[in-house]
Amino acid sequence: MGKGKEKAVEPTKDVAALVSLISGGIAGGVEAAATYPMELGKTRVQLRAEPGVKPPKNPFKVVFNIYQNEGFRALYKGCTSLIVGSVAKDAVRFLSFDMVKKTFKDPTTGNLTPARNILAGMAAGVMASIFAVTPTERIKTAMIDDARSGKASSRYTSTPHAIKMIWREDGFVGFYRGFIGTTLKQAGATGIRMGSYNIIKDYQRTNGIQQSTPVNFLNGAIAGLVTTLVSQPADVIKTRSQSAKRTTTMQAIREIWQDGGIKQFWSGTVLRLGRTIMAGGILFTTAEAVHKVVEPIVLRK
Repeated sequence: MGKGKEKAVEPTKDVAALVSLISGGIAGGVEAAATYPMELGKTRVQLRAEPGVKPPKNPFKVVFNIYQNEGFRALYKGCTSLIVGSVAKDAVRFLSFDMVKKTFKDPTTGNLTPARNILAGMAAGVMASIFAVTPTERIKTAMIDDARSGKASSRYTSTPHAIKMIWREDGFVGFYRGFIGTTLKQAGATGIRMGSYNIIKDYQRTNGIQQSTPVNFLNGAIAGLVTTLVSQPADVIKTRSQSAKRTTTMQAIREIWQDGGIKQFWSGTVLRLGRTIMAGGILFTTAEAVHKVVEPIVLRK
């Protein structure tokens, strides 16, 4: 009987990994599709303005102007890349976080200290940057930057065409332009986002607060708020590094400083804040909901 019980426990590790992978991937795709226009506006605000053109101040006006001047489809330019990347990114992030979390957790309570929660999130962010985020963000940012020039002088006709052009011009390395900035952003953002979400969740569990869809959404929104304010400079550097023209991380930092000093490192904060608060709520709520649906199915198999 004892041996039978031990055997029944072992597969749950594989089940947990598979469920984390599926729920994270689906949640990432849903969140990316739902919030992409805000991501588009934020990226355009962060990119360097053309000579003689005033940089936009109101990020929401940027989104409206894109819709008014370029049509609804323009609001989703480069979206395919982000959705594919988000599915892969969040699948890797949730899986990596859960694996690291199990290693760090207190065997008695099952909880992590705040520092270990954030460290587990940072490890997940680095993994996501290597395997998913940097190449897909590079394609998305290059396409958004390219679209600013208008249809007549646009270089990329579609996501597959952008991939082909980047490969032709820079090879494999071209997809990892801005890797340092992206990895710094992902390590910081994922550490703070997943760490703070789980710190809140552990606190609620300890104090008997029941988890529900509104509570999950609120927890995710708070995690998104904290994440944006802390990781915005790395996000701006990453965006500049991955524009359509060749730009190194150090060149991007110098350009940002020249354009507006220290304040410029927080450009696009308002729109990103709106996006990450909503995205955090959608991401964690969807992940929790998918987890509840998928786990019983996987266990039956």
